[in-house]
Amino acid sequence: MRDWNALRERYLQDDLSTRLGNLASNLARIKSRCQNIANGELVAGLLQESKLFIEWTAQDAQRQIAGELVELQIQLACWQYDWTKIWTDPEQRWVVSEESRIWSEKVLQMSGLLAVN
Repeated sequence: MRDWNALRERYLQDDLSTRLGNLASNLARIKSRCQNIANGELVAGLLQESKLFIEWTAQDAQRQIAGELVELQIQLACWQYDWTKIWTDPEQRWVVSEESRIWSEKVLQMSGLLAVN
């Protein structure tokens, strides 16, 4: 079992942009791990971790970004609720994969890490 308190403490040491970048990275991992049926538990863990990243980040974000993060958190929770059904259906797994990719790109844009200085 993960030590969520230790992860939270470490995660909150980063600035907002980096935290959003880490969330985007998690979402990209969800996308890539959905390709292999053997990764069900791993992806389920990434869903939970991503929800926590949002919880720990949204409070420090601008209102618009926080609102979008809450929308993402709801989507992650919906996937978790139906996870067994989703994971055993290749079509639904593909939907999770694609939506994770879209969210990853969106969160990365929100982070500002791609901005040219």
